[in-house]
Amino acid sequence: METVKLSAIVMRWYPDMIPFLKQDELNSVIVLRDGLSILEPADAMDIIHYSICEHQNSAYLH
Repeated sequence: METVKLSAIVMRWYPDMIPFLKQDELNSVIVLRDGLSILEPADAMDIIHYSICEHQNSAYLH
């Protein structure tokens, strides 16, 4: 198991997304069962998507 920030995942596979993510999203702590070295790009995108969704759950629409 390896614990990393979402920013490490984004920087490795999708660095062009950095400007579009909020700082609290980038600071999210992610626990990877098999570690960062074995993570595939598609899995990285799933993690990024899930993290964005989790941070939007607390947002309220008016």
